[in-house]
Amino acid sequence: MQEGVIWLRPIVKEDVQKIQKLVADVLGLDGPLDIERMGGLTNHTYKVRVETGKLYAIRIPGDGTEELIVRKDEKISTQLACNLGIDAKTLYFGDDGSKVAEYICNAVTMSAQTLKQPEQIKQVAQVFQKLHGCGVNTGVAFEVFDMAAGYEKIIEQNNVFLFDDYAQTKQQVMQIKQEIDRLCNPAKVPCHNDPLCENWILGDGKMYLIDWEYAGMNDPLWDLADVSIEAGYSREQEQELLQSYLNTPVLDNTEWKHFLANKIYVDYLWTLWAKTRVPYDGKPMEDWAEERYARLKENLTTYQSIQ
Repeated sequence: MQEGVIWLRPIVKEDVQKIQKLVADVLGLDGPLDIERMGGLTNHTYKVRVETGKLYAIRIPGDGTEELIVRKDEKISTQLACNLGIDAKTLYFGDDGSKVAEYICNAVTMSAQTLKQPEQIKQVAQVFQKLHGCGVNTGVAFEVFDMAAGYEKIIEQNNVFLFDDYAQTKQQVMQIKQEIDRLCNPAKVPCHNDPLCENWILGDGKMYLIDWEYAGMNDPLWDLADVSIEAGYSREQEQELLQSYLNTPVLDNTEWKHFLANKIYVDYLWTLWAKTRVPYDGKPMEDWAEERYARLKENLTTYQSIQ
């Protein structure tokens, strides 16, 4: 333990010096710190109380994240979110991904259960309305099918087995993409692209969306489809989300098909991503891919039933 640091929860020891340097360089403070680990797998995020009593959220990037995340792109999207008031104010964003932000007061991390509450569904819709309707082109791409093609190459190089019917499933997905492109001609707008339940924070009644590592220009309904999958929304809850987001009491079949298509795209992409991780993470990642793929096929069947 280093002098002047109170360890409230187990933290990565190597991060302590980095946190102290960030506090000194960014905040101009050298006093004792209370440090609490808030979570994160690839990154390490901490709640830090400085000598003045003020709280900050400080992120230390994990090893190897530079191979996964383009930090300059994340910085662009993070700044946009801060400007829109849907993420906490960022005071510093380093080239390596280290970050110092204001701490969200009385913060409560959302879960699948809490995100199912009607008030939270409305708040999620409002956050996406602000983000998607801001009119900004960030210049950061999130090309789902280009990414999928890249994952396929990695899977082939690693000699990882996909699925017996993968070629047929992929053909169905691409046919749906062609139909949705024709029917809806989806616009590309700033999207979060990874709205996990844990990335939603409720603070003093206001909803925030954090962690913009995968943000980029995409079909806006991807975000709604992704949060629906992650929170396990029922059809009724999906209807609440879409009605709030689209400001309409009635949804037509085209809107439902567009939304369901994005649920298919979400599981298609992340199934392939999971398969790229099988050589490193083994059976848990294989099981996760199987779960995603099964839901993908169920949604393909549902999509075909919509007239």
